[in-house]
Amino acid sequence: MGNYTKWVAAWGNATSIIDQTACTYAKDITLRYPVKMCFNGNKIRVRFSNISGTEAVTIKASIANGEGGKKQLSSTSSKLTLNGDENIVIEPGQEVTTDEINYDVTRGQMLSVNIYLPTYTQMNSGVLITGPLSEGYYSYGNHMNEDELPMDLTRKTNWFYFLNTIDVFTEETNKALICFGDSITAQSWPDYLTLRLEEMGITNLSVIRRAISGTRILREYSCITYAAYGIKGETRFPVEVNTAGASAVIIQHGINDIIHPVGVDVNPFRPWEDMPTVESMAKGVEDYYVAKARALGLKVYGGTLLPIYGWRTYADFRDEIRVGFNDWIRSSSLFDGVVDFDNAVKDRADARKFAEGFDSGDHLHPSESAYKAMAECVPEEFLRQ
Repeated sequence: MGNYTKWVAAWGNATSIIDQTACTYAKDITLRYPVKMCFNGNKIRVRFSNISGTEAVTIKASIANGEGGKKQLSSTSSKLTLNGDENIVIEPGQEVTTDEINYDVTRGQMLSVNIYLPTYTQMNSGVLITGPLSEGYYSYGNHMNEDELPMDLTRKTNWFYFLNTIDVFTEETNKALICFGDSITAQSWPDYLTLRLEEMGITNLSVIRRAISGTRILREYSCITYAAYGIKGETRFPVEVNTAGASAVIIQHGINDIIHPVGVDVNPFRPWEDMPTVESMAKGVEDYYVAKARALGLKVYGGTLLPIYGWRTYADFRDEIRVGFNDWIRSSSLFDGVVDFDNAVKDRADARKFAEGFDSGDHLHPSESAYKAMAECVPEEFLRQ
């Protein structure tokens, strides 16, 4: 039995409005999310989020030892409650943290978080994430207490609804590293960073992904057409760095500020007035991110922006802003260090492009091999805290 003294986030994601063409509801659905634990501990609490909802939602939830995939060991299942109530009510725009429960956790163990939607539930709050450690399931009916979800009623999903953070009561030396960003961080590199930590034998650090597709530092969309692109950095950051046991944050954010504006003659929601300068982006990072992180005692690592040559709105002037912003990140004294993602994935003959095999095909998002390279380029000293 370890000497457990504090709460640390062992798993986490951001939450935003889901990508939808019409308001979506679900009823009598079980969600099961397998999660790999990185710490030993003896208590658990879970944060659920309805931050993008316009209606209150009521869920039932439990946690059990997992066996990987759809399977769990139901005999270990423990119900999660909020103020003693098994019906967990989350008001619109709010997040809640469940009552703590006694639950022994072992590093490397799989857990299953089960969420059951007993009545019509507005499915506005969630996040789309991908990676080797990020896959969930949904199943028709109430299967919270079953060892395995029924094959004929179950499908995989990369949408993580309502589930935001899992905290473990653990050793004093354990810490959380926040990865803050947009769709590039919502995809695979944080998962590969977690796997890298395992390979390196680093057992006192969790990787907490706080990333939402389409978000910008300086602007947000106030229309339902782009509602899924999420809230701007100034609003997001204080919510998402609210992470138990966090010691540092890697910030890789800003490419959408550069690629989105096209002019109201092309798109009424994307005016040229939204086009940033290097200076305005740097000021946003300093005011919205670094200052707030410092106030929480966090180390701050700047992450450079990736190549965009060939993306549908690519223009040389946009790339000049990206390059200038990257130069500022590399040289600024604001940061405790730099993660040079751009250098890890760019083509050596033409720095505007991804290296061969590193482009997913859309010329904005990396390939899986590039995501692995991103995880590998995080300096080891940032991870050995």
